Amino acid sequence: MSDFFQNGIVTTLHELGGRSTADLQAEVSRLASSTPVGLVLPCLHSELAGPALGPLVRHLAAMPWLGEIVIGLDRADEAGYREALALFDQLPQPHHVLWNDGPRIGALVAELAALGLAPRERGKGHNIWLGLGLMQAHGRAEVVALHDCDVVSFQPRMLARLVYPLLHPESGTVFAKAFYPRISEGMIFGRVSRLFVTPLLRALRRCLPPSRYLEFLDSFRYPLAGECALRMAAARRLHLPCDWGMEIGVLTEVFRDHSTRQICQVDIADAYDHKHQRFDLSHGDGSGGLGRMSRDIATSLFRGLASQGQVLDLGLVRTLVTAYQRIVLDLMDSYADDAAINGLQLDRGEEARAVEFFAASLFEAGRSFVQEDQQRPLTPTWDELSRRQPQALARLLAAVQADTAEHGGR
Repeated sequence: MSDFFQNGIVTTLHELGGRSTADLQAEVSRLASSTPVGLVLPCLHSELAGPALGPLVRHLAAMPWLGEIVIGLDRADEAGYREALALFDQLPQPHHVLWNDGPRIGALVAELAALGLAPRERGKGHNIWLGLGLMQAHGRAEVVALHDCDVVSFQPRMLARLVYPLLHPESGTVFAKAFYPRISEGMIFGRVSRLFVTPLLRALRRCLPPSRYLEFLDSFRYPLAGECALRMAAARRLHLPCDWGMEIGVLTEVFRDHSTRQICQVDIADAYDHKHQRFDLSHGDGSGGLGRMSRDIATSLFRGLASQGQVLDLGLVRTLVTAYQRIVLDLMDSYADDAAINGLQLDRGEEARAVEFFAASLFEAGRSFVQEDQQRPLTPTWDELSRRQPQALARLLAAVQADTAEHGGR
């Protein structure tokens, strides 16, 4: 159980105990009757056979307050799409499976991309971008939640707590981000957040003039959490990065558009277990997944700072790496003490190797950002796309309906 301490410049909503799940669900159901809630699930075909998705679907089927569910399916052939339709057919709520690799969606996205009106890269951000577009095309939801499909410890209480701040009539919340402990199997996980993002943010705050943007990002207990909820009006205005920097990019967009008083973070679980990224640290050239992830995250932060008017040069990058290394060493001691008192495992050697890898990735990301052309056009928002291509939403909806009808979905 956490306490009620507030830190940073966004409100933290704690799990203080005492409220039953039944009581919470009842209130959410009542509030959702006047403020409809939608859910977007970015899903990989490989997750259909995983341990998490089947139980997740069964839990969602028992949550009648969810008014609509959109599943974005990536890396699936026609057989995989049929498999997804069959799995999600268990849902009694209106639901739609976006076959992102299908010819209809592919042709529409290619046409929009040629006009500069669609993401240039595939990835989770591309998946969510399409899901939010379909949610807007239906026009039912006023609040939309985003949730990963690999959470093996999912419970309905988690999603109810996540959307509650946006439903409560007196809160004024526009965006809520989840946080939770990354602990399972007797080990502390969340290495990229613990050993890269948090110390990097604090190094930036040490090296740069006072920045409300950095203070905002450093307020989040788990900035890389994939679970969040926002009002549909805000979702329509999101520029979504498609790489590993998506979560930081979303926070940057929310900060740009809204007062920090409209933003909160919510403790949704005492135990949270999903697929852990186990990357090989032996790729000294950074060619492995961990290298790209850390570089994308750092680059997303640098872009966010540039959008706030901060100028970066190579001297600052070198100073930043040195500050990062000092700060993360102190944090490693704190994490080790935390693990010890709780009887959890923490491999200090592996943590140290990760930090060395992260420091190299940070320098490379900073060097590339300063010396190379890092100007990328922002992924268009659905508001912008709808103004420039008024039929785009209707065409997206028609493509999904045609795919479903052709392949036997309901």
